Amino acid sequence: MSNDSPSNDRPSLAGLRVASLESRRADDIAKLIEKFGGRAFVSPSMREVPIEQNREAIDFAHRLITGGIDVMIFLTGVGFRHLLAAVERHVERQRYLDALTDITTICRGPKPVVAMAEVGLKPTHRVPEPNTWRELLATIDGGIPIANQNVGLQEYGITNRSLIAGLEARGAKVVNVRVYQWDLPLDTQPLEANVRALAAGERDVVMFTSAHQVANLLRMAQQLGLEPQLRDALKKPVVASIGPTTSEMLQDHELPVDLAPEHPKMGPLVAVAADQASAILDRKRRLSVSLSRGEKAPGLDPLDKNAPWYNSPFLKACRREPTEFTPVWLMRQAGRYMEEYRQVRGHTNFLDLCKNPELCSEIMCTAVKRLGVDAAIIFSDLLPILEPMGLELDFAKGEGPIIYNPVRAPADVDRILELEELNALDFVFETVRRTRADLPANIPLIGFAGAPFTLASYTIEGGSSRNYLHTKTLMYRDEGAWRTLMQRLARSITRYLNGQIAAGAQCVQLFDSWVGCLGPDDYRRYVLPFVKQIIDGLTPGVPVINFATGNPALLPLLAEAGGSVIGIDWRVRLDDAWRTVGYDRAVQGNLDPLVLLSDPAEIRRRAKEILDQAAGRPGHIFNLGHGVVQQTPVENAIALVDAVHELSRR
Repeated sequence: MSNDSPSNDRPSLAGLRVASLESRRADDIAKLIEKFGGRAFVSPSMREVPIEQNREAIDFAHRLITGGIDVMIFLTGVGFRHLLAAVERHVERQRYLDALTDITTICRGPKPVVAMAEVGLKPTHRVPEPNTWRELLATIDGGIPIANQNVGLQEYGITNRSLIAGLEARGAKVVNVRVYQWDLPLDTQPLEANVRALAAGERDVVMFTSAHQVANLLRMAQQLGLEPQLRDALKKPVVASIGPTTSEMLQDHELPVDLAPEHPKMGPLVAVAADQASAILDRKRRLSVSLSRGEKAPGLDPLDKNAPWYNSPFLKACRREPTEFTPVWLMRQAGRYMEEYRQVRGHTNFLDLCKNPELCSEIMCTAVKRLGVDAAIIFSDLLPILEPMGLELDFAKGEGPIIYNPVRAPADVDRILELEELNALDFVFETVRRTRADLPANIPLIGFAGAPFTLASYTIEGGSSRNYLHTKTLMYRDEGAWRTLMQRLARSITRYLNGQIAAGAQCVQLFDSWVGCLGPDDYRRYVLPFVKQIIDGLTPGVPVINFATGNPALLPLLAEAGGSVIGIDWRVRLDDAWRTVGYDRAVQGNLDPLVLLSDPAEIRRRAKEILDQAAGRPGHIFNLGHGVVQQTPVENAIALVDAVHELSRR
């Protein structure tokens, strides 16, 4: 076997037609694609053009020399050289270089280090591989003070808004310096050929090895009168990005990103495409229904009256029909309080667990069986929807969710993408499908999403918050930016929940875990229209649980926003809450989760109090006022379920 042929035991592109938009190394990437068994269609797509009369760079150099820059970040070697060439005609070269030695300098990777060495300079810090903006921020977090510092940032053709947001979130005052721009290649015929082929559906994979290739691809398509066809066609092939900056550029232009390598280099890009492209392509081709329109998969119509789960106690209660006993399920019923969950969780991080449909189904089905509850809710989290919307999400051990590029200024809202295509969240829909198939047929399945205020707060705060300082600042100072963000979230959540319904959920719940920080007037002005928009846009007839926590004064407004079931937390009596929202709605709730830390006798007594307040009226679903806490003995959760079933039997 020749060295250029893929071996039988390694990933292969298996004859797939691969369009690669290369800049300088067209021959190299063509050989790599062919080595992995693909058919290469490589087209140079851009060239660097220095900015003539770069006044921005000259002003920056004067500011540097006069002590106005405290930290300098160089992202590329070419950029370092172009910046030096742009300023040395207007300021003394040695004064400029000496000024750089007097401040903290950070090089993103080896190329700017080499460029600095050419003029006798050595950077203060060098970012480790894979040299992305995340590692750059981590290097800064390792001990480089930038709060209240003027940080110069040498850009390279495009603005990395995630990096700037991360720097500003750490207190820096960022001074951007552009030193060159990108133009189309001198010979555009190969690029034209790839644009026409992509628009015609004649490519299986398209690889982007630089962010600005995205803009030039669309620019060429526009010149050819093919931009609408190209945009539509790019939903079908596998779109491979070399790294975070390129992925962000694709998302900024509302194009999909299907895969990216762990290390942003050409070899890993082709290798990961060889490993994953065939499976992704097969999945895309198998999606015969568009989840974004809420079309139902065969046999999963949530309104099918002959389905085993249709007349379950839970769904009958959602419809306010009489039941033999009060149905019960628990928010966060599959979680860290269960040994079975802890065993699974010990082998993977939380975000990876949420992206493993098989494990998600196993965790939830185990909990349903052990607890004896009357409904299941998919095992997932509120926040994965934010990743394809352009936010960098992580779950740090002991700290909870972290968003590395939060929205802090009104202009930042522009980089939040509306969720148009749902392929990036197929793992959630597969969790729905898998859980529905694994559950007993008579147990309904609930899908869920974070409500727009809660998701907006995570997006703006970058994690948990005590006072929602940044959220309320943006909301009060720039209502236009706030409404733009909430509209994008509302439309995205609607598509997301309709996708879950199409995949097999019989009911959905909106979680507004943080909205209790608002008073009624603010809720009506800043939140209610968007919750109502979501509920009105969901598949007609499917029960919706509208749940918020923290402020009982919001209950009338929750009912006004919509939902066949209104979720109630423990800060109000159930009978008062039901009277407030109206008896034309079902209600869900509302035991204080910490009651489960007491003993079975007290749990039974408190459950009876709530059942007595419901007074046997059809439409009560027993639940906690929020999620099960980690310290809960699982036997106490079982005791609650048993008590509700026994005490409510009619």
